[in-house]
This record gives sequence, structure tokens and C-alpha cells, in this order.
Amino acid sequence: MNTAPALHVSGLKFRYKQRDPGTASYVLDLPALTVAAGEHVLLTGGSGTGKSTLLQLVAGLSDPDEGVVEVAGTRIHDLRGADRDAFRGRTIGMIFQTFNLLHGFSAIENVLAALMFSTIHEAEHQTRATSLLARLGITEVNARIERMSVGQQQRVAVARAIACAPKLVLADEPTASLDPENASAAMELIRAACTDAGAALLCVSHDPSLIPNFTRVESLAKLTAAKAEVHS
Repeated sequence: MNTAPALHVSGLKFRYKQRDPGTASYVLDLPALTVAAGEHVLLTGGSGTGKSTLLQLVAGLSDPDEGVVEVAGTRIHDLRGADRDAFRGRTIGMIFQTFNLLHGFSAIENVLAALMFSTIHEAEHQTRATSLLARLGITEVNARIERMSVGQQQRVAVARAIACAPKLVLADEPTASLDPENASAAMELIRAACTDAGAALLCVSHDPSLIPNFTRVESLAKLTAAKAEVHS
């Protein structure tokens, strides 16, 4: 039985490449962050503090300058090419601020596209996608994405994120496209979906109204300041 945390980050550093690397400070300098299996964590921070960069590094979409990212016990940056893509597809679900759904395709086709990366038998894909969408309130599974409301699109994005039964779901400002009245309800929907799927959740946001939705809230500024405190 795998008892590894859903996420463990150690000594993570990243900066965007410039002509003179000596003049560029690190965009992200994170000593440590651990998210236990099934745990839900809100990571707060203002715009430009490295929240989205962190999620890109955790997902293996970018490579760090230094440090280790372990997802469900696997060092994701040790994987290369198709192996990393396959691991990401099986193990990590992602909910983006703008959802990044496939326009021109239906709700169910968006979920089925995610299931292509899973280890779930192909014969079960259609039933699983339909069931997930129904549980999230989407019964018109053949509706085109561009004809759906913002709230409906978010539900499709959540269904896609948990379709492959991931160990970890990453949510990047998932309520930014919603009005404040609906943001809290949408966040609870995301958390409930992750709980049902047995997935840990790392949500990053600058919105303080989401704090009551989480029992564990971390400040990225405080986490990145921990190294300076140790050496002071």
C-alpha cells in the first residue's frame, strides 16, 4: 500500500531565463511543502507571487532550477517526455482559472479526452464520464462547451480533473471567473468532488473569501520566508 503523501516539495527554486541570469532573482524559492493523501490545502498569495508557477512545477509542465517535487511518491522531474505526460494524466488533475476546455467539443467529449490517459478500461469511459457529469449537475452531456454558462463550464472542468481518479488535484484560481456569491459554493463543489474521488487538493488563490472553505490554509509568502528565518 502506497502511504506516500500526495505531494512533497523540497528546496524548490525557479526563475525565468533572462539574458543575464545573474540579474534575475528567483520567482519561486520554496523550502518545503507537503500535502497528505486526501488533504485539502488552500495556498494564498497575491498576484505575481509564484502561485501559478508552483502548480506548473508540481504538474511537471516546467522544470525547476533546483529542488525535488514528489507526487504520490514519484519524482515527477525524473520522468521525461511521454512517461511524464502519462504519469501526469493518470495521477494529477488540473482545474485552470479559464478552464482550458476544448471548444467545439461537447461536455462529455472533454471528459473522455482526459480518460484517454487513464488506466481505466476503455469500455468504462463513456459510463464513467456520464456519471461524473451527472453527479456535478450536468445532464446535457452532449451540449457544446461554448453554449454552456460559466458555472456549467466549471463543472465540466471539475469532472475532467477527477476523471482519472488522480492522487492530486491542482486548482489555479478556480473561482476567479465567478461572481462572489457563487465562488464559495463552487469551491465546496470542487472539494466535495475531490473527496469523492479520494484526491488531495492544492488550491491557489488570492481571494480571501475562500479561506473559510478550508481547514488548512498556507501563505506562500510565509512559506518562502521560512528559509530566510532559518538562516537569520
